[in-house]
Amino acid sequence: MNMPMNIPFSPPDITEEEVNEVAEALRSGWITTGPRTKELEKEVAALCGVNRAVCLNSQTACGEMTLRLLGIHEGDEVITSAYTYTASASVACHVGAKLVLVDTQKDSLEMDYDKLADAITEKTKVIIPVDLGGVPCDYDRIFSIVESKKHLFHPENKLQEAIGRVIVMADTAHAFGATYHGKPVGSIADFSNFSFHAVKNFTTAEGGAAVWHDIEGIDNEKLYKQYQLFSLHGQSKDALAKTKLGAWEYDIVGPWYKCNMTDVVAGIGLAQMKRYKGLLARRREIISKYDAAFKPLGIKVLDHYNDEHQSSGHLYITRVPGITSEQRSEIITKMAEKGVACNVHYKPLPMMTAYKNLGFDIKDYPNAYENFANEITLPLHTKLTDEEVDYVIDMFESVLSDYCK
Repeated sequence: MNMPMNIPFSPPDITEEEVNEVAEALRSGWITTGPRTKELEKEVAALCGVNRAVCLNSQTACGEMTLRLLGIHEGDEVITSAYTYTASASVACHVGAKLVLVDTQKDSLEMDYDKLADAITEKTKVIIPVDLGGVPCDYDRIFSIVESKKHLFHPENKLQEAIGRVIVMADTAHAFGATYHGKPVGSIADFSNFSFHAVKNFTTAEGGAAVWHDIEGIDNEKLYKQYQLFSLHGQSKDALAKTKLGAWEYDIVGPWYKCNMTDVVAGIGLAQMKRYKGLLARRREIISKYDAAFKPLGIKVLDHYNDEHQSSGHLYITRVPGITSEQRSEIITKMAEKGVACNVHYKPLPMMTAYKNLGFDIKDYPNAYENFANEITLPLHTKLTDEEVDYVIDMFESVLSDYCK
């Protein structure tokens, strides 16, 4: 008989290394955007296999600033999945674009790519694919689609013209450290936006990073500078640049936004980076144990590791065949009673009030609803011991025995 345990869903993996980095930042006297943030940007770019990265205060900020960089505005259309967190979609609303949601494939959490192709119009400027759970999308298919629809694309500025087709701006919030066909996620989509929120594999408490691959005819330094301007009020010099002798004067070149990262949280990221290879490896170990236990039971799980891609192992998403949404809630409650915190990823956007108010109806997204109705996410984090992993497995099998007969 297993002794009861208390297993939280996703606590941050913070060690004395992170604490020491934050303490050093505090002692340095430089706690806002400064040298630690700049160093983290270099390390993020290196891990993603790109030349530049910009660290901001969230993936959402990265997504919105990227859309503004691309010149997306009212009258444009932005497409994303109906099965995702609100941040994938809300950024389109922030810039005034029309949001278009696409259903998932049947029995898959990826977008239905045929429906994605059909959704592209002459007004479509951006597609936001979502690497759900850390598993990369089918980027080959996505790029094939946007290339086939080039004739519909009408660029409105130099950057759009240089890309020359619908832009792929990936929501890679879950996928930092993942690879697709051997290439790091971040180097594949035109632009990619990562989350470093507290529950993510790699955390800065709050934060994120925008990265992009080189675009022919576009100066990476100018793109980087524009992100800096957007994220700091349109101020022509950041605080670090203003500390140089005689460099107090600055200009405001646009009435823009405030979403920069601070050196205090960047310090957490620098410590996490030193440990990140091991963190990813531990997640893979846990996923392997879960898969070995649950696949024989007929439970559907994400394919995190195969010849096509290597996941970041962010979420252990399961789907239990044959159960209703009410039974799913019962299972989650019973798991909680046994000390195991579970979650659901995600309630489709058309079921949310904000998106209902925009005119979306879940009846138009039947596959997304079916994927949601029996979804349960189990704890997957690097604070789990082997004993706790075994306990989660035992408790889940025990609870499901009443539903899977």
